[in-house]
Amino acid sequence: MQRRRRRVVLLLLRKVLTCAICTIAFLGLLAGNVHVFPSSRVSDLSDPSKLPTVTQQHEFNYQKLSTEKRWTQELAPPQLSKEQAPPHLSKVPLSSHENGTSGNVDFEKLWKPPANRDFVPCVQPSSNYTAPDESRGYLLVHTNGGLNQMRAGICDMVAVARIINATLVIPELDKRSFWQDTSNFSNIFDEDHFIKSLANDIKVIKKLPKGSSSATKVVKYFRSWSGLEYYQNEIASLWEEYQIIRAAKSDSRLANNNLLPDIQKLRCRACYEALRFAAHIEAMGKLLVDRMRSYGPFIALHLRYEKDMLAFSGCTHGLSKVEAEELKTIREQRSKGYCPLTPTEVGIFLSALGYPSNTPIYIAAGEIYGGDTHMAGLRSRYPMLMSKEKLTSVEELEPFTSHASQLAALDYIVSVESDVFIPSYSGNMARAVEGHRRFLGHRKTISPDRKGLVRLFDKIEKGLLKEGTKVSNRVIEIHKKLQGSPRRRRGPVPGTKGTDRFRSEEAFYVNSLPDCLCRKLSQNVNASIGIS
Repeated sequence: MQRRRRRVVLLLLRKVLTCAICTIAFLGLLAGNVHVFPSSRVSDLSDPSKLPTVTQQHEFNYQKLSTEKRWTQELAPPQLSKEQAPPHLSKVPLSSHENGTSGNVDFEKLWKPPANRDFVPCVQPSSNYTAPDESRGYLLVHTNGGLNQMRAGICDMVAVARIINATLVIPELDKRSFWQDTSNFSNIFDEDHFIKSLANDIKVIKKLPKGSSSATKVVKYFRSWSGLEYYQNEIASLWEEYQIIRAAKSDSRLANNNLLPDIQKLRCRACYEALRFAAHIEAMGKLLVDRMRSYGPFIALHLRYEKDMLAFSGCTHGLSKVEAEELKTIREQRSKGYCPLTPTEVGIFLSALGYPSNTPIYIAAGEIYGGDTHMAGLRSRYPMLMSKEKLTSVEELEPFTSHASQLAALDYIVSVESDVFIPSYSGNMARAVEGHRRFLGHRKTISPDRKGLVRLFDKIEKGLLKEGTKVSNRVIEIHKKLQGSPRRRRGPVPGTKGTDRFRSEEAFYVNSLPDCLCRKLSQNVNASIGIS
């Protein structure tokens, strides 16, 4: 009898234990499949139908970036197969770096834009600004150079047309230079928007009217960096004899400084509002940005290491003897900081700044001289190198492939919209992108101190210095104030005279402060005030 009772008790205990184990296992299974996601931060906009202000958008973009920093989406562009997709896409914080840095503080240092000190665009004309006077004649413009050189020239010619009371004919783009691009104005820019946006400033027409073939014409090379007096007197006086003035070149024909405030603001309206890219370029540019963002916050690297640039500068460091001979080097510019950083040097630079190896990098450049051979040093550190060619299918990019300026426009859009922009050389595109990013709220733009860096790189190359904390601290220190924070446009180098004086000035479109950027005094009132 007792044995039977013991058996019953044991059976009951086994059943209880079995139920308990099953319950625990079930609860564990549930816990393993339930995730708790952080709440997303939403922009505090009183009216959801209105876009955020420049300041609100500046803050919101960073808030959004911060809340998403713990995950890198495992999402490759649709045209990339799994085999082509970067191998290290993983849910690891971008701030987790091999050197031991981690956490929110390091993430902020790497990605947060500099404080914009409440500077916002202020490009509206003054109360004294009037509708354009009656036109005295037609201004034809032959632009010269690459995309960004032409863009600056077009905006300057808008201001010149206002100064000399001219009707501006849609400018002719450069088709004969190194770039060999057959694109017309309307192939790259939104022509109708350009005309409409400037209606209160100047009259713009698409082509000369019929019957103008018999009009008197003159071809003029406008003097570089000229001010109001030159255009109001010497150029405007040509209307007494001619009905059409043709500007043979457009680059750097207007002074950077000492112009009327309304003329400076007109230059900004032309550059950042009127001169909008054509719809097909805007659409493809947005697509590239969206696909880069699918990898998380990213760097746009303007890597100037194309054959034409190297030949122009005479810079051969990092090239083979055969390549150096091909470029016919006549001087050593590197020690003076006049040469672009090589791809390998860019890799050392980014590592020293603290960017982890899984940082997505968009390469904004033409064909890199030497191809994969010279990219190996950068790719070994940062495998996630993307470009417009990698982010799109052949069919998607085909309409742009034979048009260098349109391809450059795509790189421009991605560079302006990137979380961090870094140029390896301060060429026309680098300066244009920096200026645009300043205008849009001082987005983070790191300008390498090439002269300071080359000393470090040479020591590393000679084995006198090893990469590590010492090099990293030095690189970070010399670039603390080179990240695109607000400051006044630099004037000429003291002691320079003549053309060299103007050449040494910081270009207007690199930094339009104080002319087109004002400190916000209240929620709805913008006013220009003194800047230290």
